[in-house]
Amino acid sequence: MLSFLKRTLGLGASPARPALQLDDALWQHASSAPLFRGLNQDELARLRRIADHFLASKVITPLDGLQPDAAGLARLAAQAALPILNLGQDAYDDWREVVLYPGQFRGPMRYADPIGVVHEYEETYAGMAHQGGALVLSWQDAQHAVELDAWNVVIHELAHKLDMRSGYPNGNPPLHAGMDARRWQQVFSQAYGHLQQRADLGHYTSIDPYAAETPAECFAVFSEYFFEWPHTLKREYPAVYEQLQLFYRQDPAARLPDIRYRALPDDAQKTENMLWW
Repeated sequence: MLSFLKRTLGLGASPARPALQLDDALWQHASSAPLFRGLNQDELARLRRIADHFLASKVITPLDGLQPDAAGLARLAAQAALPILNLGQDAYDDWREVVLYPGQFRGPMRYADPIGVVHEYEETYAGMAHQGGALVLSWQDAQHAVELDAWNVVIHELAHKLDMRSGYPNGNPPLHAGMDARRWQQVFSQAYGHLQQRADLGHYTSIDPYAAETPAECFAVFSEYFFEWPHTLKREYPAVYEQLQLFYRQDPAARLPDIRYRALPDDAQKTENMLWW
């Protein structure tokens, strides 16, 4: 675990990149991805300002010889900006570093079984959000996350970061004034319980069953669907969609097409390997 922490915290890493300036060509390429379809000109301009702030305010630390290109960093920043498009660019200001691995990476996993015995082992990750620390991403997976396939490691891990603003990630991020915390808890608890039941019975669900792992993962997976497959989420769990619409202050179903299939990820481990830690 110590060696992983040293690597993740940037010890022995390549030098951090200076802030990238998003010129018109870079931005045009980044914002033309399917994920941003339907955003109007005002929204795209705001997205660009937030992406610029993200790149200027975060230390980008590549590991294992990775040399991220400008187009890829622009694409990453645009994805990071989307969840907070209407929340303000300071929504990520409680952390400052993005650590990038070339591909999926190994890290420690720890859990306590029902009788209280703690088990530790290594797992493979596509992304990881450290409480109070760095956002860690697989560069390869982050670059492929702009397609509308209901799998987005950047949005997933940043949902954990938003969740962590209230402390330990538990699927209850700080809500805006006027939102009903009891209603949020009721809606997500019901959806989480329903997903767990379907997973236990082996029933098909169009929502990634990884959402049934923990309440924190439930919120993160639902956030992926909200931004990539909003119509599916709205059909399956309309009350969840309504709460996320209030939380993110967006309505992706009004701008994105209704996609009714799920492309299988290249790596069968992708879905189960997006975790907070």
